[in-house]
Order: sequence, then C-alpha cells, then structure tokens
Amino acid sequence: MSVTVETPAAPDAGPAAPAGRGTWAVSFEGLRTVARLELRQRIRSTRWKTALVVWFLVIGGITLLTTGAFSTMTSAYPQDEDPYGGTIYSIVVCFVLFLGLLVAPTLSAASINGDRNAGTLATLQVTLLSPAEIVLGKLLAAWAAALAFLVVSVPFILWALLAGGVDPLSLVTTLLMLAVVLGVVCAIGLGFSALVSKTSGSAVLTYLTIGSLTVVLPIVFGLLVPVTTTEEEVRVWNVPPTYSWEDTEPPACEWTTERIGVWHSERTWWLLAPNPFVVVADAQPLGDDPEQMAEEANILAMLQYGVRYARTGPAPEQDYCSWYGEDAAAASPVEEVEPTDALVWPWGLGLQLLLAAGGVVIAVNRLRIPYDTLPRDTRVA
Repeated sequence: MSVTVETPAAPDAGPAAPAGRGTWAVSFEGLRTVARLELRQRIRSTRWKTALVVWFLVIGGITLLTTGAFSTMTSAYPQDEDPYGGTIYSIVVCFVLFLGLLVAPTLSAASINGDRNAGTLATLQVTLLSPAEIVLGKLLAAWAAALAFLVVSVPFILWALLAGGVDPLSLVTTLLMLAVVLGVVCAIGLGFSALVSKTSGSAVLTYLTIGSLTVVLPIVFGLLVPVTTTEEEVRVWNVPPTYSWEDTEPPACEWTTERIGVWHSERTWWLLAPNPFVVVADAQPLGDDPEQMAEEANILAMLQYGVRYARTGPAPEQDYCSWYGEDAAAASPVEEVEPTDALVWPWGLGLQLLLAAGGVVIAVNRLRIPYDTLPRDTRVA
C-alpha cells in the first residue's frame, strides 16, 4: 500500500525582483533623477537664494570699487588708453575664484552624510539607482549650483574685460577654468561627505584640502629654495675688474666664469601647478613681456609668467652687465630665457582632476550595499 504525500505549494512571492545593477552602472535617467531631486531641494531652500543675492552684491561691490579706484588713477595717464585695465580684470577674476573656493565646499560637503543623518539616503539606495548614479547625480547638482554663482558673476567679469588691456579671448578661458575648478572642489567635498559621518568634519577636511593647494604648497615651494640652490660654475657676461667707474663711457663687458648660487626651480615647480589661481592664470592668453606686466600690474599675467619661469629653470648664462645701464644691456650677447612655452595649467588641472576622481571613487565605494562594516554612530535609515 503506497501513501502519497502532497507538498504544499510555496506562497506567491509576487513578481520576481529585477536583476541587480552594478556599482558603476550609469544611465542618463538615473543621473537626471538624482540631480533633479537635489536641485529641487536646493531651490526650495531660502538660504541658497540668499547666498546668491549676497554673492551678487559682494562681487558687484568689489567690481565697482576697483573700477572707481583705478579710473581715478587713470586720469594721471591721459596718454594711455587704460593702463589699469588688466589690473581691474585680474582683481575681479581672483575675487570670484576666491569666493568660489569658499562657497563650493558647502554645496557638496554635506550632500551624502547629511542625507544619511536625515535617513533619506537609504531611500535612494533601495531603489534601482546604482551607487555611481547617486554620487554622480549629487555631483552634477552641486556643480550646477556652483555654476549658478559663476553665472551671476559673468556681468561683472565682462565689465572688467571692457576696461581694456586684456585679450577678449580671456573671457572664454576664464569662465571655462573657473567652472572646472568649481567642479573639482565639489567632487572633493563629495568624497569627504561619504568618508566622514559628521557634516562639519567633511566641510573642514574639504577646506583643508583646498587650503593646502592654495596656500600650503606655495609656502613649501618657497621653503625649498635653499635646498634647491646649488653652487655651480656659470658663464657670466660681466664688467671687467679693471673698469674704472669714474669713466663716462659704458663698460666693455666680457665673458667670465664664476661660481655662483643657482636656484633650480624646475625641480619643485610642480608644487605650484595644482594651485587653483595658477591654473586659471596660466590658461589665459596673456602677453609674454614681463616689463609690460609689471607696468600694468596685471596679477594674472605676472602669476602666469612667474610659474612658467619656475618651470623653465635657471638660464645657462647670466648677464650682470645689464645692471649698469641700457647701453650695456643693448650690447649683451646673452639670450634671454623665454618661458612662454612652458605651460603649467595642463599639469595642474590634471592633478586637480585626479583629486576629483578620487573623491568620486571613494563616494561610490562608500555607498555600495550591502555594507561590510559601518562607522560607529552611523545611521542607515
């Protein structure tokens, strides 16, 4: 006699769950969804609107004060079209970049840990959105908010450009480099936002990173001058020791070999490359005449020439005879070093993009689920 045992059917579990997406899967719809959510939240915030108004007033005030001050000084040079046009433009651009470096970290440094602390990040993570879409969507939203501040500054940058003394193409390169630098800062802030649980901690780390690129590395560059200066034998075009300074005729200079201290700035120039001000200044289509730059007090032009000279390094021959008057300088056989082709901004921008990519990679890896370990006191939902 056989007994048949019927196995009860498993309860209906509903439709099959969709196949999981990879960590780095990215789609246009996913990016747009996250970016739209972030931007809607910012638009509804009155603090963001207030910040735009304050930004407009500050940049406008700086532009008007600078233009007014140098317009008064221009009256002393009626023969020149505008000897301070480049100065006005460079001051306005530097102020826009300086304020941008202060504002951009606040747009992304609390983007992930702020949502995690509020319990809204887990809502995005349980959807079909991949970690890469969440991170890149938040980055696009933060970058768009930063670009809004830049757009508000465009009329004042254009006004400064119309003061003269600057190539009109500078407007294009200035806006492009400013936009890229702001995006880099947002990406760095996003990485710290995913790495640190406290929003204040991620903001501080972002400011420290930007401060290191802007202030600390140039200081280190200056402190390394004694280390990179060596005693070497160099050909020098100099006044002969037999020359009598009572003579009215200029000295007949001659070649000598002297052992002098030579500063090899080409060994440490890369410390200046990632500086945001260096990247923006070096990308400008400015002139290559240092004397004209000094006369016009064009900050961007002088910064460009300075960093390119640092990358070029010392000249193989030195001209000491030119110190004794224009007549002696005119007869000098020493060829001047032209550092105009030693571009620095591609290297600096490349280093900045590496930092930005590192921030994105860290943020994506920190949003991968399921979690292996969580930092202490970290809220998931």
